[in-house]
Amino acid sequence: MKKERIRKAALELFNKWGVEKVSLAQIAKHAEVSPVTIYNYFGTKPQLVRHVIITMLEEAWQQRIVLLQSNLPFHEKIEKMFFSTTEMAENVAPELLEPLLSNDPEIVTAVENIYRKYEPELISFIETGRDEGYVNPGVSSETILLYFTILKEVSAKIKRFDGSEEAARQTRELMEIVFYGFLVKPSR
Repeated sequence: MKKERIRKAALELFNKWGVEKVSLAQIAKHAEVSPVTIYNYFGTKPQLVRHVIITMLEEAWQQRIVLLQSNLPFHEKIEKMFFSTTEMAENVAPELLEPLLSNDPEIVTAVENIYRKYEPELISFIETGRDEGYVNPGVSSETILLYFTILKEVSAKIKRFDGSEEAARQTRELMEIVFYGFLVKPSR
């Protein structure tokens, strides 16, 4: 229970003030624990930051799986998955997203493990979409997963989700490309 309070306090303060501006003493005060308790559970501040990021990612994937298993139509699930990623990028301090783009071995390993854990659910989702006629039968599930991975990596690196009209337009256009590609069939 203390560990969870610390994690939530750290996430809240990091999002409000940024990772660099928040001390372990401030987190301890906000979580109503001693700084020693934080050291006992997490060690250093960088280790706490890693834990916060990894837990945030795990929770985001759990929410996606609930969405994928819902009764919504296939295309609505895709849209909601895409926009939930966008919302996370908008609502999380950039300093918490930066380690995801780094080569921090602990973060890289955690992201890979989380992805492997949920990959069977994604494949099942793709196959359901294929059965319902939404997914091109000529494209393998593995290739679609690779495509989603590429989109995820590019989306994380582009700072376009700033709430502006331009960002909204780009988001709509990206969804159009996700669903239909960007080429039109030539008229004969």
